[in-house]
Amino acid sequence: MRIESSVVSISWIPSDAVKGMPKLPFELGVAHYDDPPPEQLRPLDLDRLTAEDAFRESNELRAWIEVEDGRIVDAGYAGGGRIGVTRVKLGPRELTIPAVALPTLQAEPELRDGEARFVQSAGGRTGAPAPRRVRGKPYFQLASSIAWTTLALAIRADGSSEWELVGASAFPRHWIYDDEGNLVAKSGVIDFETWYRESYERNTPWGDEESEAVLAEVESSLERELSRQIMGAKPRPRKVEAGETLIEQGTRDTGIYLVLDGMFDVSVDGEVVGEVGPGSLVGERAGIELGTRTATVTAATRARVVEVDADELDPADLYEVSAGHRREPGGSAS
Repeated sequence: MRIESSVVSISWIPSDAVKGMPKLPFELGVAHYDDPPPEQLRPLDLDRLTAEDAFRESNELRAWIEVEDGRIVDAGYAGGGRIGVTRVKLGPRELTIPAVALPTLQAEPELRDGEARFVQSAGGRTGAPAPRRVRGKPYFQLASSIAWTTLALAIRADGSSEWELVGASAFPRHWIYDDEGNLVAKSGVIDFETWYRESYERNTPWGDEESEAVLAEVESSLERELSRQIMGAKPRPRKVEAGETLIEQGTRDTGIYLVLDGMFDVSVDGEVVGEVGPGSLVGERAGIELGTRTATVTAATRARVVEVDADELDPADLYEVSAGHRREPGGSAS
C-alpha cells in the first residue's frame, strides 16, 4: 500500500520589508512587493502563482512510502523547488529577468520505527546582480542573496504524517501549507540586513550552514481581512525593539496594533500566557471594554507594527476577533 503526504512553503516579500538602498527600486515602482499568498493552496495553484510572478520561491516536498504487513519497504520523493522570475519596469516597458534556481537538495529517506523522514531544501536567487560587501570571505558578492527553506516530512506506516520547518533564510516571509493545502504556519521574523549581507552559498544548505526559523501561528481570516483594510490606508510602521513593552496591563488606551513582523509575548499578571506574530491584531479588547488593557504585550524579537484607533474599525469585527482570541490557548492579547 502506498501512502503519500506533502508540505509546501511559499516565500514572498511583504510590503515595506526591504531596507536601505535596495529599497529604492521598490519605492520607484521598478520592482514590486508581493501580495499575500492564498489561505488555501489548491491543485495547480503553484503553477498559476509561478506564472503570475506572485512569489519568490516555493519548496514543494511531496513524498511516499510503500507499506507491506505494517512495515515500510520503500520510500521516495516527488515534487521539488520552484522559483519565480524577476520583472522590472523600465518606463512603459517590462523586462523579465530569469531567476537562478539552486539544485533541490533531498536527503536520503531515513527509515525508523515505522516511519520515513524526508528532508528537502529548495531556493535560489534573482537573476539581477546585487553588488555589495558581505560579512566573511570573500567580503564582496556580485550575485544576489539566496532565499530558501528546508522542510522535513515524516510519513508513518499508520497513515499519519508530520511536517517541520527545519530552517530558512532570514528573508523573505515564508508561509507553510499542510497536506490538505491549509496555511498552518508562517515565519515570524524577517531580517533583510542579515540576509542581504550573509546569505550566499557558503552560509546556506548548499554550503555548510542552516539558519533556524522562528515560526508563528496563523492569524484568523478576519484578522487577515482587517489587516488588508488597515494597510490600505498606508499607515507608517513603527519599530519595536526586543524587550520593549507595546501594551501594559491596567493602562487605559484604545489603540489597536497590527503586527507586521516579529514575535510578541503576552503576559497576564506577570505570567506569559501566549505569543503572537505577523498578521495578528493586538489590543482589540481595550477598544470594546472602556479602554482598559487586560494583558501586557512585550516584544520577544525586533518587530514592526502599525497602530490604528478602535474607532476606525467595525465594533462587530473587534468583538469577533476578541472572541476568537479567547478561544485560543493563552487568551486575548489586549
